[in-house]
Amino acid sequence: MDRIDLNVQDPLPDLLARFRLKRGLFRKEMVESRLFGLDQYGCVLKTDKVFEPGDTLQFDLVMQMPFEDIEAEALQGLVVEVKKHCSNFFYSIDFIQSSARQSSELSEKLGRIQEVLDRKQTLRSRRGRQGADFSPTH
Repeated sequence: MDRIDLNVQDPLPDLLARFRLKRGLFRKEMVESRLFGLDQYGCVLKTDKVFEPGDTLQFDLVMQMPFEDIEAEALQGLVVEVKKHCSNFFYSIDFIQSSARQSSELSEKLGRIQEVLDRKQTLRSRRGRQGADFSPTH
């Protein structure tokens, strides 16, 4: 399935992927990346880090909230598609579940994040329409 749409210019609101990359024997780098797509099967993220199709990533999804963030931790994903965009890359990632228990936990966490994300996007689109309705015309 091709989930990468380079026409989408805006990242999903308040949603990040966090992952650690090994940098040498004892050093790890924490990387945060914006998401541009999310569904129950995978996500699309944008970063300047280089991965190849077939690479496996372990990461957390973090929905930033005013009081307490919603986190789906220790997700695993398979890089299935890469598209270069300026100095960054869009990656289509398919989620990997290793057991039925993990699958239900993942579905629950992702469902909660998707529910909040849908509400935020609905509110954002309403604000955009209201601004257009009240704009002065000359």
